[in-house]
Amino acid sequence: MTTTYKLNANQLSEDILKSIKEAFKDKEIEITVTDAMDETEYLLSTEANREHLYRSIEDLERGKGVPMTVAELQEKYLK
Repeated sequence: MTTTYKLNANQLSEDILKSIKEAFKDKEIEITVTDAMDETEYLLSTEANREHLYRSIEDLERGKGVPMTVAELQEKYLK
């Protein structure tokens, strides 16, 4: 089982530790703490992603996009 907790360091509390203990009971666990990467930073982290995103933005600016609501997007791609 894998669980990710994403929170500000100031939000750490005994309640979170209790929650982790309850979720994993007597199992051995591993805790790794890292700085969370900003989503934009992540999406721009590789050359291929950058090129794809910038091309997509250029296409939208040229009117090549397809207008779609979030519901339509989910219906089409999250089946």
